[in-house]
Amino acid sequence: MRSLSRRTLVIVCLVIGATAIINASPPGGAIFTTLADGSEVNYNLYPNKEAVYLDGGPGPGAPQTAAGLDDGTYVFQVTDPSGKKLLSTDPARCRQFTVSGGIITGVAPSGGCAHLTGLDIDHGATTVQLMPYLDTPNQGGVYKVWATLVGNYRCSLAVVDCGFRAGSNVHGFSPSDSKTDNFKVKNKVPQEIDTVFFSDLNGNNYWDVEFEPALDGFQVLWTDTLGAKNNKSSYYAPQLDVNHEAHVEAPEPGAHRIAINEQDGCNIGVIAIDGIRQPESGPQEVTVLFPKTTKTHTIFVVVQCIP
Repeated sequence: MRSLSRRTLVIVCLVIGATAIINASPPGGAIFTTLADGSEVNYNLYPNKEAVYLDGGPGPGAPQTAAGLDDGTYVFQVTDPSGKKLLSTDPARCRQFTVSGGIITGVAPSGGCAHLTGLDIDHGATTVQLMPYLDTPNQGGVYKVWATLVGNYRCSLAVVDCGFRAGSNVHGFSPSDSKTDNFKVKNKVPQEIDTVFFSDLNGNNYWDVEFEPALDGFQVLWTDTLGAKNNKSSYYAPQLDVNHEAHVEAPEPGAHRIAINEQDGCNIGVIAIDGIRQPESGPQEVTVLFPKTTKTHTIFVVVQCIP
């Protein structure tokens, strides 16, 4: 992840709009891609498609007390970033997994076609291999993985695909009922949206990178361009070049929304996007327009925490 330059920055973002947060209840927990043993890969860049596994529950950087996925049986799919092209090639019944206690515990009975699994070294959770799926048509090597409860799946589990209808039925998945995450295979161009929380020690509504540390363990709710949601938490992993950020990897071009709520230890003050201060302070949802680019590009959302 690209680090912010060591200078004083105005806290805010390159946002296209902001609205007050609505008291909604988005799906709990998060999904994310990982290796078979649950360890992460730098920039989520995987050497091949076989290396990518699905994990779920409190995401990377989230406190152990964070809400996990709702218990139940889920189905997943792999698509291109737009969701238009289904890349998973096996019937949906083969792509089921179970959640108990907020983490993935295994694959659901599927008649002998269940996916390979691994074991998360951190939480003892099961990880689920995403293969088989086709190569993405995206030139940046970006894929999108989806997960939804079987009860919300709008297709027969016996078939591979039941078509695409923008905004409502993405191969059987409703964006509003789904979790998504993006990942890359063999592409070394980092593109990301990173949210940073900081404690305003001198009270001047600016982040002095040199003297005011970024804070870990704070969450945002990311809504992708299709309307699906996923929780992201700020954390520090220097071996992965994660610098106290809540990280959205490989965002597809278009409007992404980042919801920032009050949390224990952080009363929300000023917010900025790429140094552009938002017109209002406090909890809100900001819209970040990610450009269409094949080059390295990071948009920073910086959030002031008032004690």
